[in-house]
Amino acid sequence: MSLEMKPEGPLPGDNAFRRESLKGTQWEPTYAGALSFMRRKYTRDLAGVDIAVTGIPFDQAVSHRSGTRMGPAAIRKASAENAWGPFWPWNFDPFETLAVTDYGDCFFDWGRKEDFPQRLEEHAAGIISEGAEMIALGGDHYITYPLLKAHAKRHGPLSLVHFDAHRDVEPDDGGRIDHGTMFGYAVREGLIDPRASVQVGIRTVFAGERGFGFRIINADEVHDSSAGRIAEIITQVVGSRKAYLTFDIDCLDPSVAPGTGTPIPGGLTYHQAASILRKLTPINFVAMDVVEVSPPYDHAEITSLAASSLVMEYLCLRAWQRGARPMTITE
Repeated sequence: MSLEMKPEGPLPGDNAFRRESLKGTQWEPTYAGALSFMRRKYTRDLAGVDIAVTGIPFDQAVSHRSGTRMGPAAIRKASAENAWGPFWPWNFDPFETLAVTDYGDCFFDWGRKEDFPQRLEEHAAGIISEGAEMIALGGDHYITYPLLKAHAKRHGPLSLVHFDAHRDVEPDDGGRIDHGTMFGYAVREGLIDPRASVQVGIRTVFAGERGFGFRIINADEVHDSSAGRIAEIITQVVGSRKAYLTFDIDCLDPSVAPGTGTPIPGGLTYHQAASILRKLTPINFVAMDVVEVSPPYDHAEITSLAASSLVMEYLCLRAWQRGARPMTITE
């Protein structure tokens, strides 16, 4: 792949609209042009698409600081910083292997909060019914619940690989649209198998909270272990089951990701989280989301950049599983 702008060909720019191929990377300035995720083509035509990225700008389930409705736009903007070639340390361009598009956002009536779960489930079902995998950009963490419903209907009960500061299984009287209770619902409804699921980076506890059978890896255990050991635990728990990856950005320490609604000190560094993800290549993932990026509380866009880079780590993992390997560097 060459980043050179050749005068005999069309000048790069606005690849979100102008690109012809769904694969490959075409260089354009990071500070200009239409901001799709990683400059992928904006389209709802899923013919030939391996993975569709979609935004879920919803934050009406937050318990503290709102702002995550601006998360998808901020993650797209930050992704332009990396939209130029091979991604470190994988050292290949996942878009040479995977056909990835930006599906745009899930639209809903903000005045009808009670209709949002069904609307999002239908939005997700429309993507996965076409055979494309899905990456969702949140939005608060409640969005994972309707997404799990859509994916469980397609794949059956899933393993959940959950990075977070909170377990999101707080006691609930039922029916709440709340970003802190929904994984208890997911267990009770059979959307996920908790005994084949892992929660990583946890550093909070709530009165009356149940274990549900999850393998819980607290933040301190991550800090005291190698990335390889944590990945080994996750892989052993999940086994051969189909898995859904959800990454709450507050799993990262606030010094790394201040732009979130419920920051908890003592979290993971980006390097720790990414190093674990890179070693999860044996897992049969079917989808991913990254949630709780709240731009109003961010500094220098570092939280949005971390989120967009975590999505790239996942895309590289999926490309690796399909045969992508590092580029050769010659003398």
